[in-house]
Amino acid sequence: MTWQDPVPFLRGTAWLDAHGRAVRADPADLARLPWDTAERAALPIGVRLEFTASPGTRAVQIRYRAAVPDGTEPLRELAHCFALWAGDRCVHEAFTHPAEETIITLPLPGGGRWGARAHRWAGAEARAGSREARAEARAVAGMVPATGAGATGGTAGAAGVAGPGMGTGPAVAPAGAAPSPTGTEAGTAGGGFGGPFSVHPPESQAPVVLGLRGVGGTLFPAPPRPRWLVHGDSITEGWWSTRPAHSWPAVAGRALGLDTVNLGYAGSARGELAIAQQLAALPADLLTLAFGTNCWSGVPHTAPLLYETTRAFITLVRQGHPDTPLLLVSPLLRPEAEATANDLGATLAELRTAMEEAARDLIAAGDARLSLLPGRDLLGPGHLADGLHPDDAGHARVAAAVVAAVAAAVRDAPSPLARPATST
Repeated sequence: MTWQDPVPFLRGTAWLDAHGRAVRADPADLARLPWDTAERAALPIGVRLEFTASPGTRAVQIRYRAAVPDGTEPLRELAHCFALWAGDRCVHEAFTHPAEETIITLPLPGGGRWGARAHRWAGAEARAGSREARAEARAVAGMVPATGAGATGGTAGAAGVAGPGMGTGPAVAPAGAAPSPTGTEAGTAGGGFGGPFSVHPPESQAPVVLGLRGVGGTLFPAPPRPRWLVHGDSITEGWWSTRPAHSWPAVAGRALGLDTVNLGYAGSARGELAIAQQLAALPADLLTLAFGTNCWSGVPHTAPLLYETTRAFITLVRQGHPDTPLLLVSPLLRPEAEATANDLGATLAELRTAMEEAARDLIAAGDARLSLLPGRDLLGPGHLADGLHPDDAGHARVAAAVVAAVAAAVRDAPSPLARPATST
């Protein structure tokens, strides 16, 4: 069996650096970013492999390299987890001890004895962890709004479709590529009976996939999907979700049939204008901005400052995406901060209002493809694992609200985004 180049299979990629690693900030523009943003951008959050498989393919093998924690790190014993998804269903998880380089095997469903074992194996924890996410995804794919979700703004269309490419720099295919087939149609287009499948690798040890191959058959890169850039903070990264595939951008992307590019930066995302310019330079069919909570604590803002920052950020993004649907999600509930003033005297409630006013003013000024999703009522205190970050159920609720908002924004648009995804 010959190892295949992983790059054509990569999804969720923004840039590839000079060593072929998926990174989440422009390698040529790191000097303008805060150190914490650049540090988080080195982790391949949301990056995954997507493929179809020919008849008879029993499994996929992945050869990868990752950082091995030293003896002083508290997570040094944490196993590496690779999760195989088919549509909105996790069909297998495989674990391996941290190693600098190793090979892991994931059985494919329907692949003889491998497939039967995979269906039996997907443990109770994995099923329970994603049950609500699956229910939410099915509901919103049918355009059923989640409780408390709402959006304001104009209808929006979408540009061409883009997917990962081969070289360094922006890892995308030429704009205008055909939209992705789904379900059995995609399996046929890819030359195989099965898929498309997604593999979510571990993220925290910065894994680099060196190659992949099919066992008993051939793997084909999955057709490209419309490209969704999601910028935010640790909540967008998926903190406190039990698996990378349970973060709200991942759940919403599956429901909408999009190639989700996660540009969340834990501890950061404070309206850095250099990031806005990098977003403007990346191809996108849909954009979502979900920052603001770190403007209360990390780098304190006043309400007027955040109002102007939000307007400036969106204005810069619009220089590269004048007609692309853009959804602004204001900060989610943060009980400790709602009525507590930061060092400049602003509460999170006041900062949230400033962001929402900035979006409404831009919409009123003519940005018909900008939409606003108020974040305050999307979650209750019971959905927060630590008082700030959502648990799996909370991530699923945010995903449901985002999908409903996107569906409302593009319902009348003649684009791939106007069609809900079909589960495989």
